[in-house]
Amino acid sequence: MSEPVIAIVGRPNVGKSTLFNRLARKRKSIVHARAGITRDRVYEPVTWAGRSFILVDTGGFVPESTDLIEKAIRYQVQLAIAESDLVLFIVDGGESVTTMDYEIARLIRRAGKNHLLVVNKCDNEKSELTGLEFNALGLGEIMPVSALNGRRIGDLLDRMLDLIPVRIAAEENVPGIKLAIVGMPNAGKSSVLNALVGAEKAIVTDIPGTTRDSIDTTIKYYGEPVTLIDTAGLRRRRNIGDEVEFYSVLRAYRAIDRSNIVLLVVDVAKGFTHQDAGIARYVLDQKKGLIVAINKWDLFARETNSARDFKRNLYQRFGELEYYPVLFISAKTRQRIHTVLAAVSQVYQNAQKRVNTAELNKFFEGLISRTPPPAVQGKIIRIKFVTQVKTAPPVFVFFTNEPRLIKEEYRRFLENRLRQQFDFEGVPLTIAFRSK
Repeated sequence: MSEPVIAIVGRPNVGKSTLFNRLARKRKSIVHARAGITRDRVYEPVTWAGRSFILVDTGGFVPESTDLIEKAIRYQVQLAIAESDLVLFIVDGGESVTTMDYEIARLIRRAGKNHLLVVNKCDNEKSELTGLEFNALGLGEIMPVSALNGRRIGDLLDRMLDLIPVRIAAEENVPGIKLAIVGMPNAGKSSVLNALVGAEKAIVTDIPGTTRDSIDTTIKYYGEPVTLIDTAGLRRRRNIGDEVEFYSVLRAYRAIDRSNIVLLVVDVAKGFTHQDAGIARYVLDQKKGLIVAINKWDLFARETNSARDFKRNLYQRFGELEYYPVLFISAKTRQRIHTVLAAVSQVYQNAQKRVNTAELNKFFEGLISRTPPPAVQGKIIRIKFVTQVKTAPPVFVFFTNEPRLIKEEYRRFLENRLRQQFDFEGVPLTIAFRSK
């Protein structure tokens, strides 16, 4: 990336995510009174005084912990420090220096990175004086702030710009494909992301709900940028155990909203569940491209017709998926993982496709003459003309004498024939009827 990277680190519950949201000027990282909520790295581009940088939030660093999650967080923090140009070390100004603070300070010194010690929760001048005890960490300059109230945030941003290199922004700023990776908890979403990226960009464990924040990772596929968005596991709202998971689900749905293609990861051992069907319905209602990845296929009994049988059962549960790619992969063994980006690229191209108006009318003229819309209330319905008015997603308008009398069954008939004739696999189509 062309912009400098600034990583926010510190022990749990010192206000790292609150500061991240304050600097990013949006509520992207989850903020909660409970410690340990942020787990994966969260990235956000920030602009201040005409300069841009990438801000990275991290989970609370707990040295020497044997807890599986905390060990994974510790590794993620080390990765964030390694890739950063500046480390913001956040401490709690309302408390004394802790053993964990000393451990993190040693880690930053060993990394040899530019750093800034930020004493948070300094709401007034008196608390700023109390924060001077953090000089004992031996990290040099101290910046007292209040992330919650915004006190001295402007001064902090100015000082951050002084400590990062000035880089020329990349000339190419093409959004490209935005792929949201979604699915039920523990379906293997983060493992799929890691297999696609080729590096451990997100925490992967066997504990459902490990990923709570949405994470963006940009890769290149045949020279074209693809932004991968890993998200928290989605569940029915009644199954959400606490408010933290609830907010994580909201972020996952927002990730779908800002994507143009969605990869729905399904655990083959659990099959295509009602929850998976709910996710697929939301994706299609939002008119996003959709690909279904049946993960952990290496664990499934390798019968001759197993994939065909799985698809048949899938289509019985959700008939619309017959027109969307269904891939059988294993993120763990990387079995057929290469088919994912190939399918994503094809679906993206299909969404951009525009069919010539003359070609459209030639095809539908013959089709409608053979299978006209049924008469309603004694009225003969005639479709005279069809044209494509939009791409990404494609929208087609049929001009008729009675647009309000077209039945839903006939609309689906036209849509299915349109898909088959012009290859719109993986893309939701919009069919509208207007008066001629």
